[in-house]
Amino acid sequence: MSRTALLNIDTQLSFFHREYWQEDDFPAFRQAMTTLINGCAARQVPVVDIFHVAESGPFSLASGYVAPMPFLAHQPAAVFYKHVHNAFTDTGLDRWLRGQDINHLIICGIRTEQCCETTARVASDLGYRVTFVSEATLTFPMTHKGVTLDCDALRHRTETVLAGRFATLKTVSETLESL
Repeated sequence: MSRTALLNIDTQLSFFHREYWQEDDFPAFRQAMTTLINGCAARQVPVVDIFHVAESGPFSLASGYVAPMPFLAHQPAAVFYKHVHNAFTDTGLDRWLRGQDINHLIICGIRTEQCCETTARVASDLGYRVTFVSEATLTFPMTHKGVTLDCDALRHRTETVLAGRFATLKTVSETLESL
């Protein structure tokens, strides 16, 4: 039997204070996240909040920004703080999930191609079945060697590398219907 949890990764105030923050995709992300979280809660799927913490800046605990974005109204089943891109390293998340007999993870949150993707890869390597809900992830354009990848390109790249290898890709509706 499959027991599921929703991992809400880094949907925290810290991002509002980064130079790359932009509102373009935020309304759609907020709606997708709200629908996914509410749907999981209605189905008694535990929602686990993961927060990224750094030593300084808007991701430091001292900043006061390591807290849920204002639109998040759920009560998490558990909260974990991470210092690296994935939600498992040195957090106790794996131990907690296994203690709850959870073997299926739904991934959503902020930075599609970084913390969300990395967590999906590690979860798969640890033996979890992973559902990646791209429409409930958010990212920002990135530039390397003079080439900028917009949010759609980054999302497509993440979906391409995860699909059939590390995760099953689903929409919010497909995810909720499958629970």
